[in-house]
Amino acid sequence: MNDLHGLATRALRCLDPEDAHTAALAGLKLGLGPRAPADDPILATELAGLKLPNPVGLAPGFDKNAEVFGPMLRAGFGFVECGTVTPKPQAGNPRPRLFRLAEDRAVINRMGFNNEGLEPYAARLARRGRGVVGANIGANKDSEDRLADYTACLRRLWGLASYVTINISSPNTPGLRALQTKAALDDLLGRLMATADSLPQGVAAPMFLKVAPDLEDGEVEAIAETVAAHGLAGVIVSNTTVSRPPLKSPHRDEAGGLSGAPLFQLSTGVLSRFRQAAAGRFVLVGAGGIASGADAYAKLRAGASAVQLYSALAYEGPGLVVRIKRELAERLRADGFASVAEAVGTG
Repeated sequence: MNDLHGLATRALRCLDPEDAHTAALAGLKLGLGPRAPADDPILATELAGLKLPNPVGLAPGFDKNAEVFGPMLRAGFGFVECGTVTPKPQAGNPRPRLFRLAEDRAVINRMGFNNEGLEPYAARLARRGRGVVGANIGANKDSEDRLADYTACLRRLWGLASYVTINISSPNTPGLRALQTKAALDDLLGRLMATADSLPQGVAAPMFLKVAPDLEDGEVEAIAETVAAHGLAGVIVSNTTVSRPPLKSPHRDEAGGLSGAPLFQLSTGVLSRFRQAAAGRFVLVGAGGIASGADAYAKLRAGASAVQLYSALAYEGPGLVVRIKRELAERLRADGFASVAEAVGTG
C-alpha cells in the first residue's frame, strides 16, 4: 500500500500544483489515504492541555475547508489544523497562485485565503469525532472591520474546534501583517478575549497566535508581551516568508509566501527568540521547513512543544509523517529522553 501511495504522489507531481492538491483531497474523501500504525508511546505529549498521540501536526492550508481532517489523522498526524477560514466565502487571488520549487524543496503561494466560508466549515467541524482538530481563522480581503471578522469566526466555532489559531501573518492579504504591530495586536487580542469571556464556559479551546518569520528587532519581544498579557495559550512560529534566500528554481521570483526547506533556518531562529521572550509563560509550536525527524527534533529543542508541516507533503506524500515520527522517536531515545516534553527547549 505504501508503494501505491508513493506512486500516487509521483503522479500528482505531474499535475499543476493546485490541481494536484484538489485531486489529493478528492482521493482522501474517497478513503484512499494511508492508515498509519499505532504511535510509539514515547511520542505521546501535551500541547496547552491537549493530549496528543504524537507532536507532528498538519499545518493549515492543506485542509482549508475542514473536509479531510479525519483521513489526515488516520494517516498519522497527531493533530490537524484546518483553514484559514474567513466569515464570507472568497475565491482568493487569480491563478496561477501556487508554485513548486522542486530544486529547492520549496513552495511559493499567493492563494489569498480562498475558502468556502464559515458556515460549511463550521458544519463539518461539528461532525468531527475523536482527535485534536484546530481551526485557523482570518479576515476577508474586502472586510471593513477585520477585527470583527476574527470575533465572528471565534463565536461561530466556539466549542467546535479543539483549539483556535489567529492568523495575522499571511503575506497574501494586503495589510494583514500590520495586525502584528503592538497597538493593533493589543486591540485584536483584547476583543477576542472579551468575546471568549462572553461565550459559554466549559467548552473553551486554547487560542494560539500565528506569526510571520519576517520580524524586526524588538517585535518578537513586543508580541510575546502582548500574548502573555492577554493570556493566550501559545504562539505558532511561523507562517511563510516574503524574504528570498538564494534559490535555484525558475519560480524563485514569484510573489507570495515561501515555505519548505529554505524556511527552516529562518523560522527556527525566530522560534528560539520566542522561547527566550516567552520565558515559560506560553507554549510554542514550530512550523517551517520540516521534512524529517531531525528537523522536527531541532524545532523541539529550539523550544517547540509540537510541530507542524505541510510543504514537504507536496514532495513526499502523506506517508512522510510515519517516517518523521519513527526518526523522531529514534533521536529522542538516542539522546536519553523518555518523552517529547523532556526534549523541549534543550537546544
